[in-house]
Amino acid sequence: MTIRTATVADADRLAAFAELTFREAFGAMNTPEDMELHCRRSYSAAKQAEEIAATDSMTLLCEVDGMLAGYTQLRWGAEVPACVIGAAVGEIQRFYVHSPHHGTGVATALMTAAVSHLAERGCRNAWLSVWEQNPRAIAFYRKCGFIEVGKQIFLVGNDPQNDKVLVKVLSTI
Repeated sequence: MTIRTATVADADRLAAFAELTFREAFGAMNTPEDMELHCRRSYSAAKQAEEIAATDSMTLLCEVDGMLAGYTQLRWGAEVPACVIGAAVGEIQRFYVHSPHHGTGVATALMTAAVSHLAERGCRNAWLSVWEQNPRAIAFYRKCGFIEVGKQIFLVGNDPQNDKVLVKVLSTI
């Protein structure tokens, strides 16, 4: 298993993988129209290249035997929901592991890398949002030390969905 920072050269590969894992996680519970609209807005190669190149974010890729197994996108310095209190807050904007790698340690290694990178950037708290109908992810985040602090709306296509907002303290200094 290797975890590395994505480069713009990874944009095409990441776009396909990001769409695959999003559809895998949420396709059965959303309309095809909402899934198509969300994926078109979020996972183009151009959008991934833009996000990879941004100076206020980082994309980490986890590879197993040279194949993508998971990824996370991190942001810092961006606006946070009102329920997230504290200074120097970083966001785990996306966190996905391909289903064949569930239960293999990929998610734990990727989360360890994510919070480490946020802490290295001076973040003292990390936040993320997770769909309230995703009990597996909620359980994983709680196991990693995140606690629920509120809710927010996440738009999938034209469907406003309820997300739980979770926070983890990275440093009290």
